[in-house]
Amino acid sequence: MKDLILKNKSILAVFAMLIVFAINSKILLLNLNNDFLGILGSLFLFVIGSRKTDFKINYFLIVILLLLEFISYRLNTKSVHFLAVILLLCLVYYYFTGKFSFIAFICLILFSTLFSAFFAHLTSEIKQGLCYIVYLTLKNFIVIDKIEGVNFYINNAKITIDTACMGLSMFKTGLLSGAILMTLEERKQKLHYGVFQILIFCILIIVLNIVSNYFRIITLVILNCTQENTLHHTIGLICFTLYQIIPMLVIIKYIKPRLIDHNLSEIKPKAIIALVSFLVVLVTSIKIKNENVHNFRQDFNSKYDAKKGVWVNNEVFKMEKDNQNYNSYWWYECDHKKYTSIVEILFIKLIYNQPIFLVNEIQKSN
Repeated sequence: MKDLILKNKSILAVFAMLIVFAINSKILLLNLNNDFLGILGSLFLFVIGSRKTDFKINYFLIVILLLLEFISYRLNTKSVHFLAVILLLCLVYYYFTGKFSFIAFICLILFSTLFSAFFAHLTSEIKQGLCYIVYLTLKNFIVIDKIEGVNFYINNAKITIDTACMGLSMFKTGLLSGAILMTLEERKQKLHYGVFQILIFCILIIVLNIVSNYFRIITLVILNCTQENTLHHTIGLICFTLYQIIPMLVIIKYIKPRLIDHNLSEIKPKAIIALVSFLVVLVTSIKIKNENVHNFRQDFNSKYDAKKGVWVNNEVFKMEKDNQNYNSYWWYECDHKKYTSIVEILFIKLIYNQPIFLVNEIQKSN
């Protein structure tokens, strides 16, 4: 029996991954719909750019995977679980080939919805900061009445810099382009980059992206072209090429791969690690798919006056205001205790796995 399993382990691994994909089909389709080309390109890069390494990557991957799945199991976070599924795929590939690509691994993380959510959270701060720097630059050359956040007032006209104007969507594209350049350079030189070199190059790409967005905003403000049209997209592509792609082509000539391939065929990833990882992902997948629906409505209706209102969905209840002015108070409620910190309430949910209410109490103002 053991010999039969070992003989057909590749077929069993494919079958096991298909089971995981089938259970998580909705999560996978949702994430692939957002960044399909990026994820597909990163996976392709992972296959062609992987190399044998003396770093026991399976221990590194299983620690991260267990942490992600613990968070997913407790908080039911589908974006974190999706990243864990991607890590499992990388771990299975490493088990059979003994190869791994740190460059493509970073790209997979960047194209996950977890990073997208984190990046979207920072978008407004980055946007306002860059707009203010642009204001400090342009006020010495053109007359700007004032700036309010992302709004420029020039000659009594309002110019708004939205997310599309920022070119933040090109951030991931720039990093993926850098990853492709590094992979091609590795294959050309028949050498490999170290982790430190990869991180340095990623930091340089981020800096170049900021510079590219800076000049993009300046051009859009001067030309008063903030509406999405052909000129708007052309300016974005020109700035991306001039201030990110061309500098990367120059920088890559000075950051050369130095590591030589070694004969690492004797290093065999342990099957138990891949098996444990698969079981953890499988259990979490089943739990998320069969999410327990708490009877929030009954608990809510018994404690609060919910006669005048409507349930928007299973978790949101909207109270009618009857055209009156009200004072609104928000808090989180867990185990009959009130909290105001989202970090604290998520930590409690993570440890104790108790249901959480987000309560908005409205009172008439005097």
